[in-house]
Amino acid sequence: MTSLPARTAPPAPDGASQLPDGLLAPEHGTASLAAVLPAALDALGVVVTTATGIEGRAARGALDLPRADRVCVVLVDGLGHLNLAERAGHAPFLRSLLPDARSLTSTFPSTTAAAIGAFGTGTAPGRTGMLGYTQRNPETGGLANMVSWEGAPAPHELQREAPLLTVAAEAGVAVTSTGPARFAGSGMTVAALRGGSYAAADALERRVDAARLALSRPGLVYLYWGEVDKAGHHHGSGSWQWGDELEHLDRELARLARSLPAGTLLLVTADHGMVDVDPGLRRDVATDPVLDQGVTLVGGEPRAVHVYTEPGAAGAVAARWRDVLGEDALVLEREEVLARGLLGPHVRDAAIQAAGDVVVAMRGRATVVDSRTQTAASLALVGVHGSLTEREMRVPLLVAGR
Repeated sequence: MTSLPARTAPPAPDGASQLPDGLLAPEHGTASLAAVLPAALDALGVVVTTATGIEGRAARGALDLPRADRVCVVLVDGLGHLNLAERAGHAPFLRSLLPDARSLTSTFPSTTAAAIGAFGTGTAPGRTGMLGYTQRNPETGGLANMVSWEGAPAPHELQREAPLLTVAAEAGVAVTSTGPARFAGSGMTVAALRGGSYAAADALERRVDAARLALSRPGLVYLYWGEVDKAGHHHGSGSWQWGDELEHLDRELARLARSLPAGTLLLVTADHGMVDVDPGLRRDVATDPVLDQGVTLVGGEPRAVHVYTEPGAAGAVAARWRDVLGEDALVLEREEVLARGLLGPHVRDAAIQAAGDVVVAMRGRATVVDSRTQTAASLALVGVHGSLTEREMRVPLLVAGR
């Protein structure tokens, strides 16, 4: 793939940065998820400034983190700040940290691929080119799945920013990641989280054990847990199943915290929150001729849709989608997305090419799907995410240490 330059977003016109009530624009500095790893590296003495201008020292100061010999960063998929606060009765350990928690913003879209890319590099989706669950591959014209990496370019080709775990390892820090065996060497891991060693473990108990072992010496540990998100997708974030998963997580993180050696910093954060949606507010592009007119491909996810249009049709498509969706969605043409800075500063041309000609952020409990390209299981999800609502955008930073 030919290297493509970065493009600084044009100055936003008056009022362009304003979003409708209930929507929250992503931060791209020290109040963002992207600031967590730069701050962690600075706590360990590694000086770093990312491509979007996040300085580790400034991030550590803004997040009020001390110096440390050891840092363990836990990322819990789907553990939104508001979701956690509402269900905190299931999590006595995490609840004890909530009064001093920082509320950070996720990325737009507020979804795992985009957020993990920004988290792992300290940048933003416009830099990493990781823009959603699915997005157009400009080389093939088809959809690329940014979680399974099916249909996507090679990870090193699509994502050009240096992963911060690599930066830490190259600075001499002992770096250990622990997650499921299937993630070792996966596209997302290689793209955004490569660096150091990988301790494969499927059960949370085994991941905590791997983290405890790695923390017996100075260094950095990254631990990922995805079952809270999975329970939310299938049963909703208000379900007893979600509560059970939160209880399980809380027990194990409390065990981890009790075992930390002196001089260890434990950081718990998340990639996004979750909304339980209303099937009665779901629109299907495949069965709606007005939404389908002028559209060649639908990507993204039900709460944050990348709409790819016929040449020259973006304006007309955006107008029709606004008419159909009304108050249920914020519908923007790609240039508006860039002008508002929703993908971050200094957006790479490769990311612009992969983004929708029209981008749709859903409001309330509404969704848009395309049953021609989405599976029946994905259409049936109860809890979803990706949009700009506070429930989806706000993620916690919980801090413990010894």
